[in-house]
Amino acid sequence: MSKTHSDIILVIDSGCDLPLEYIKQDNIVPIGIICNFKGEAIEDDFGKKIIRKDFYNALREGEMPTTSQINSQRYVEVFRKYVKEEKSIIYIALSSALTGTINSANIAIEAILEEFPEADISIVDSKCASLGQGLLVYYAYEMLKKGKSKREIVIWLEENKLKINHWFTVNDLNHLKRGGRISSSAAAVGTLLNIKPVLFVDNEGRLTPFSKCRGRKKAINTLAQKFKERTDPNKEQVIAISHGDCIEDALALEALVRENGNVKDVILNYEGTAIGSHTGPEMVGLFFIADER
Repeated sequence: MSKTHSDIILVIDSGCDLPLEYIKQDNIVPIGIICNFKGEAIEDDFGKKIIRKDFYNALREGEMPTTSQINSQRYVEVFRKYVKEEKSIIYIALSSALTGTINSANIAIEAILEEFPEADISIVDSKCASLGQGLLVYYAYEMLKKGKSKREIVIWLEENKLKINHWFTVNDLNHLKRGGRISSSAAAVGTLLNIKPVLFVDNEGRLTPFSKCRGRKKAINTLAQKFKERTDPNKEQVIAISHGDCIEDALALEALVRENGNVKDVILNYEGTAIGSHTGPEMVGLFFIADER
């Protein structure tokens, strides 16, 4: 017998950067990536404990947070709770190219299956990050509300995850360099006077430098131009914008993309600690669906 809406749980990690009010919806179960911040290992609870503005102010003052993957035991606890309730579980995970967290989840599934051989758990390696991953969660939840089966949702996620575009700019590349996300040579551009890098997430789910813009305004215009170039002006869609405590730039980007006429709605939120620890303050990201990345 197929599962109903109430029988399917979407497990999401804090790499997805969705707004807190979205996380509180039925059938969504959050699990936080650990942020090592000011000498304390804190589970990111989507902004309740680590206030985003305080986090970015600390980064501006020289704080250098690091992140730790979610261990398998925490996944076991989450999965076991819902398997005992005979729920089916879909975990939409932060890109495996950015974290080993998904490996912990797979280890947890093996442990759960030994205890509950009938457990129904699927993991989707999103190959996405931030609100790119968040958009996948958004669409999966919309399908859930429409009564789609677990199998239909998982198939859709796998078929569409590499259509999620991530385009973003950072103020400099030193945070990405420090976190090992890009090479020292790629980071050198960040030292050039008034050069702002534009990056994207590739099909492997890696952060990849794309171009160098002279000035912040041009970099933000480049993000909007990518949306215009890569989407159908006759097909409305929900898009997402994240920011590293620079709401004015995020709103300016929103205004630019809305000029294209195909924006149905915008999910706008702070960049969380999982990604923000590596991108730093003043990051602005744009996320949308296109034919390909």
